[in-house]
Amino acid sequence: MAPLEEGKIQIHTENIFPIIKKAVYSDHEIFLRELVSNSVDAINKRRMASLAGDCDEGAEGSVQIKIDRELKTLTISDNGIGMTKDEVKKYINQVAFSSAEEFLEKYKKADDGIIGHFGLGFYSSFMVAKNVELITKSARKESKAIKWNCDGSPSYSLEDTDRAEPGTDVILYLMEEEIEYIEPTRIKTLVAKYCDFMPVKIEFEGEEINKRNPIWRKSNADLTDKDYKELYNYLYPFQGDPLLWIHLNTDYPYNLQGILYFPKTSGRADWEKGEIKLFCNQVFVSDSIKEVVPRYLLPLRGVIDSPDIPLNVSRSALQSDRRVKSIGNFIAKKIADKLRSLKKDSPEFYSEIWDSLAPFIKIGAMEDDKFAEQVSEIILFQSTVDNSNVIDEEKNYLVNPNGTIFTTIDAYKDRITSDTDKKVIYCTDELAQASPLELWKAEGVEVIKADTIIDTQFIPWLENRYEDLKFQRVDAELDNNLKDDKPEITNQDGETKSERLRKTIIDALNNDKVTVQIQALKGEQAPPAMILLPEQMRRINDVGALMEQRLPGLPEHHVLLVNQNHELVEGILKINSGTVLTSSNGHSTSESLASELSKHLYDMARLGVGGLEPKELAGFQRRSANLMGLLVNKTL
Repeated sequence: MAPLEEGKIQIHTENIFPIIKKAVYSDHEIFLRELVSNSVDAINKRRMASLAGDCDEGAEGSVQIKIDRELKTLTISDNGIGMTKDEVKKYINQVAFSSAEEFLEKYKKADDGIIGHFGLGFYSSFMVAKNVELITKSARKESKAIKWNCDGSPSYSLEDTDRAEPGTDVILYLMEEEIEYIEPTRIKTLVAKYCDFMPVKIEFEGEEINKRNPIWRKSNADLTDKDYKELYNYLYPFQGDPLLWIHLNTDYPYNLQGILYFPKTSGRADWEKGEIKLFCNQVFVSDSIKEVVPRYLLPLRGVIDSPDIPLNVSRSALQSDRRVKSIGNFIAKKIADKLRSLKKDSPEFYSEIWDSLAPFIKIGAMEDDKFAEQVSEIILFQSTVDNSNVIDEEKNYLVNPNGTIFTTIDAYKDRITSDTDKKVIYCTDELAQASPLELWKAEGVEVIKADTIIDTQFIPWLENRYEDLKFQRVDAELDNNLKDDKPEITNQDGETKSERLRKTIIDALNNDKVTVQIQALKGEQAPPAMILLPEQMRRINDVGALMEQRLPGLPEHHVLLVNQNHELVEGILKINSGTVLTSSNGHSTSESLASELSKHLYDMARLGVGGLEPKELAGFQRRSANLMGLLVNKTL
């Protein structure tokens, strides 16, 4: 059949096809998404046109995908509105894409990939096809079928053809290197990834292969918990059920639907890329949406579906887009609203899942002042308070089903009785800080636990926020109430016991970076010695460790607090005084033994805070054995 017309596709530069193949889409597989999306659009347009009386409605809309292994073709067909000859010339031939060369130069960098499509969906087929045929018939009355053909150059042909029913076939003659797209498994995988929730039936090899009708497009009043969990388990298989979810739905000042899930803690969180899936009118666009939602929400999971997120810009431009920022703020606010409501209405459940929520909320508060205001009243810390004190509801404690008690900083602050010294005592490691922690608890002081990596930065942030509060770790210093300040008696040389003991230990350690303090501590459980780390000095050490990406160790400069009320410490003083275990020369053996016991005292204090390096443990064991042998020999 003779061609009705031949001509040139109207573009502003003949470099349009290299641009399409190399720059517009980062993945070749996107072509299937674009062609199926076009078919769905055509079906929707036919339905709307039929309501206006411009054409008949036809059968139920569907998209058919077919493969031909011999011809190496992939065909995407629909029964949508189709096109007339003039419409083909208008919508297919006239590619309105100005400054194409400039565009290619600007976006050719691989690390600044393009999101989505540019109105060039049909032309994405040339990424995988050496030749493309389009057979279409308009649903409007008395329309004839038209065949359009192009080999990937600006040249095309247009001729009459046969097609019984309205709709469009796009036939791709695949390049040799793109032959994977005639494999059934590959097609099904791509449809599941990009087209699963499109509102039109997609059929392949006689089987419907998409789910359709996503629940995020429905009202939450029409959904059950089971519906939400089924979607989560479908999108994220083998992850168990989510902790909770937030259903997003707004049409002003932008159109946005979605469902966001808080996952159960898995020990893994993607704070850089994210796991939320971005859709545009039910078409999957990307699972990397760090330009859309705030960074602290990236490890959330779920779906955001919005036609108002611009998909025709680079990622760098997207980051500065005002509307995108507004959408990010809207999402953050909705999450904060949900969490505040949860704490108010279900405090037991909220405290039960707090450990999983904490990273999102704490990082968000530090990075976003507006979010910090929204969540300030729902940030929890585990408390060491006794269960008997929780009965009084006015004290504002939360108790989870396991009996663990939580408090907020505001509630803690309200319980502080001192008007002059408002101090929050906290603990970051119950084992390493066990000795000072027990001392504080024995005196009835409430201690909060800040034992996550985030808290290293979060506590200083809180201190800046609460200017009238001082945050002090249990091992920074001891309160005067923990000390027994009975006056000491001096000897004939004018020295007290504590002064003599301090000199003995300083001489034994011979380390000017260790500050030795002697105190009489209250309580039978008070240890013989402990390491104290002044708050500011320790924070500087922690920051240095964070910058060097290592665990914070024991700072070189620290305080050794020795409890002179402990019998071991009293024994050291007696031995050093020569009143016990003297040798033939009167004092040298006792002094040596007192020195070894002083070193052992220091090693035990370091061991308690994890301050002994692995290579030092063997030496500690050897010295302990030698010391015990010496003591046994002296007593026999």
